[in-house]
Amino acid sequence: MTTYRFAAVIEKDEDGCHAFCPELQGCCPSGRTFEEARQNLIDVVRLHVEDRVADGEEVRSVESVNLTGLEIAA
Repeated sequence: MTTYRFAAVIEKDEDGCHAFCPELQGCCPSGRTFEEARQNLIDVVRLHVEDRVADGEEVRSVESVNLTGLEIAA
């Protein structure tokens, strides 16, 4: 079994939490809570990777992830 590493972004707003995986288009579930969105993302990414592997497609992992915040005055 191969282990893959991906970046995960989970954003919170008034409607709940929205998650996405920048490396995998289409993997963007949501949830009422951070943990629910995180678990939904894990499930979606796992299915995405399993489908790509089954189809013989390459699955690329990230080596590292850097996140920074920006504060802009306009």
